[in-house]
Amino acid sequence: MRMKSVRMKSVKMKSARLKSFLVLLLAVLCSFLCFFRAEALDEGKEEKEGKVVVAALSGTVGVQMEEFVARVVEQAEKEKAGLIVFRLDTPGGLVEATRGITQSILGSDVPVAMWVPPGGRAASAGAFMMQAAHIAAMASGTNIGAAHPVVASGEDVPDSDMKKKILNDLMAQMRTLSQMRGRNEEAAQQMVLESLALTAQEALEENVVDIIADDLPSLLAASFGRNVLADGRRMTVRASAAVVEELKMNVQEQLIQFLSSPDIAYLLLVGGLLAIFYEIVTPGGFVLGTTGAVMLLLGSIGLKMLPFSWAGIALAAAGVLIMGIDLLAGGTGLLSLLGVAVLAAGGLFLFRTPGGELLRVSVGMIAGMAGALGFCFALFALMVARSLRVKVTTGQQGLVGLDAEVMEDFSPEGMVKCHGELWKARPEPGAEPLRKGESAVITAADGLTLQVKRK
Repeated sequence: MRMKSVRMKSVKMKSARLKSFLVLLLAVLCSFLCFFRAEALDEGKEEKEGKVVVAALSGTVGVQMEEFVARVVEQAEKEKAGLIVFRLDTPGGLVEATRGITQSILGSDVPVAMWVPPGGRAASAGAFMMQAAHIAAMASGTNIGAAHPVVASGEDVPDSDMKKKILNDLMAQMRTLSQMRGRNEEAAQQMVLESLALTAQEALEENVVDIIADDLPSLLAASFGRNVLADGRRMTVRASAAVVEELKMNVQEQLIQFLSSPDIAYLLLVGGLLAIFYEIVTPGGFVLGTTGAVMLLLGSIGLKMLPFSWAGIALAAAGVLIMGIDLLAGGTGLLSLLGVAVLAAGGLFLFRTPGGELLRVSVGMIAGMAGALGFCFALFALMVARSLRVKVTTGQQGLVGLDAEVMEDFSPEGMVKCHGELWKARPEPGAEPLRKGESAVITAADGLTLQVKRK
């Protein structure tokens, strides 16, 4: 009995040891599984955090650029990207569109880097966008600043009270953005107050920007590991060049962005008016009229995206009308010169409205376009004038001035022969009837009857 009891006790001990071993083995396996699962999740998380979304912002800052920035930010948030990089190159734009872009950047869950690539600039409205970004970067040879509010023609805001309101508002916005990002608010404010413009190196020394990077890999390397405040949360930028996604405007967005350029909108508007005028003066074929209507339609799309003045449109139309009067009246060209000047004035006043204080319209380009359009108008007008003076050589009107032989006595009408053809003819009113064999000159054609006089 005692041996049996010992054996049973030994079996129980072995069974307990086996169970303990199995439990330990199971625990080790679970630990490994949990470890590898966590590692896989971390790898997936790092891959998402490391993704970089890149988009180009070039041209005038307007409604279409504002909508595009909002779309890029929304997509980057959905994809849980680690960084958004906007390649910025702008001469300026609309105040409200600039505010909309800065709001999209400030509300982004994903850190935003605003980068001026080689050959670009962040002028006027672009300076506000740079200060709103979590990371502001510039390439060597680029510039930032000159954000002083002006009218579209480049002149200072005329009214002193209005100028003070606009200046104070824009300076407060610039100071707020600079304070949020820990940059030099005094230098940033001088961009608005004194039109301060800085090179990339100067901007870095003045703490207006954070990084100088001449290419995208350099920008990503300098941005990696930076601590930023995005949508009220502190986070570390984890982005590398391994996963880069390029987002572009679609065809419709690119077309609207192109049309919303002040210079292009002005060119389409004036060109459409000139084409329609020529269609009225020289009707036939409807080519010029249709082209002019399409140009006016495209120009109106651009004007819809810009704060325009009806006075500018009226001046542009008046310029075309003045040149047309000179053409129809057979003038010496002085009125056409006046028309060109009025066209240029229309371009300068076209965007002189509130909301366009950060919009930069090229005065030189407007003057050049007005001069080129005026030259084309004068050239076409000369061609039209020559065509109107050319003698008609075909049809019945082509017979006027030719000689004819009287084939029978007029009583009061008769037959004449011209170019081997017989025509019914009558003498001029009050003239004596012609006799057979006499020579005559055709003076007019009325239907199938010619009017002749004795030669």
